[in-house]
Amino acid sequence: MEKELQDAFRKLKQRDVDTFPVEVISVQKEAGVCTVKDDELEYTKVRLSSVIDGTGKAFFLFPKIGSSVLVSPINEDLKQLYVEAYSEIESLDLKIGNVQFEIDQEGFLLKKENESLKKVMADLIAAIKAMRFTTNAGPTIKLINREQFTQLENRFNNLLK
Repeated sequence: MEKELQDAFRKLKQRDVDTFPVEVISVQKEAGVCTVKDDELEYTKVRLSSVIDGTGKAFFLFPKIGSSVLVSPINEDLKQLYVEAYSEIESLDLKIGNVQFEIDQEGFLLKKENESLKKVMADLIAAIKAMRFTTNAGPTIKLINREQFTQLENRFNNLLK
């Protein structure tokens, strides 16, 4: 009896529409969707995240155009597809609150509110290049622009964990 019950539950869980492979035709990063095709049909507005709520706070892997992906329906509805697995990634974009992390072949972006790691690093290098000291015809005695380095230290502490 137990085996029959397990088989019955397994049969209830089976989906009518399964995951299937397709080719990526285009990617709309701002909308978090892509267009894909199989041998017969083209599917538009395929989600790159299973949940897209319009707030822009999501994790997106953006597939490379021409690559293969596996798509699955949400609640077996072929009008609500999402990408489940990727063969090639072009970039990724992760937003958590006011923090953004983005990677592509050009490099990466780490941003918190209006501050980015690149800008803080550029300002640090500029401050180092502009370092000035006072001397009394002998060894260096005082760093004149110490406050500039303290401000940069605070910016790093605010941006990074």
